[in-house]
Amino acid sequence: MRCRTRLGALCAMRLADERGSGSLVAVAIAASVMMLTTVFVTVAGALAVRQSVESAADAAALAAADTVSGAVPGFPCDAAGTAARLASGAVLETCRLDGLVATVVVERPWLSFSVRAAARAGPPGVEGQSNSVSR
Repeated sequence: MRCRTRLGALCAMRLADERGSGSLVAVAIAASVMMLTTVFVTVAGALAVRQSVESAADAAALAAADTVSGAVPGFPCDAAGTAARLASGAVLETCRLDGLVATVVVERPWLSFSVRAAARAGPPGVEGQSNSVSR
């Protein structure tokens, strides 16, 4: 690039000041991409953990409902706790039985957060009868 001015030294200084500016832009773009990737991976991980905890809650509620109905021997809330732990490493927070209907809440830590999910299971068409067991 040629300077079309009488002050050739001033033009040379301007060109020297602009050298390396493309490197700064490249570094800024790379930093932005890395930051966006970190945010995306964190959000995707949170969604995966949430889905896992919801599945654990479903499994725990079904295990408790099967046990309370007599289809499986044992204690309903113990079966729910075991199912939650085996499904995704979640911990049974609460277990409530209303007749043949089981309602559970499970929890699993992720990063510095606690992810919770609730589920309810029982035979179709059966309403709960308020005999609560809390754990």
